[in-house]
Amino acid sequence: MSFDQLAKFRRSCRQFDTSIQVSDELINKIVEAGLHAPTAKNNQGVHFVVVKDKYVKSVLAKVNSQIAEYKFDMFYGAPIVIIVMAKKGPYAVYDGSCAIENMLLSATDLGLGSCWIHRAKEEIMVPEIKQILEKYNINTSDYEGVGNVILGYPAKDRKVPEKKILPNRVTVIE
Repeated sequence: MSFDQLAKFRRSCRQFDTSIQVSDELINKIVEAGLHAPTAKNNQGVHFVVVKDKYVKSVLAKVNSQIAEYKFDMFYGAPIVIIVMAKKGPYAVYDGSCAIENMLLSATDLGLGSCWIHRAKEEIMVPEIKQILEKYNINTSDYEGVGNVILGYPAKDRKVPEKKILPNRVTVIE
């Protein structure tokens, strides 16, 4: 699929076929796409935490839902959650956002469903999550949470709406 087609085809996925596991090979390709995203001054300060563990995913989902004040799983039962964070600084959100977009497009190209889930900034400051991350030598005080990328194979009966582009969003100055 060309980039033009890929950019037009990609949609957020919130319904997953959990009977199919996502291979490490595909996860690594998606993370690699994030690693190749541009960063300000080429600082490469974006860090990815790939979460496959069911218990850790459940804790993340609970915390994320509490922050959002929703009463459902904000990760939609996705088999994989990738926490994207960046070294604190003026470019953290921009650098992390570029990485997330690369990952979302890569997932689509590989036949996976994905969605950007917010609240990582607040999430990594919650003591329960800090404790989990610190167990893996991630000092959350060094990072700003940018977002979560959820991944999995899309449910077969998933409805994908056509994107409606709002008018008057481009100005050309010649």
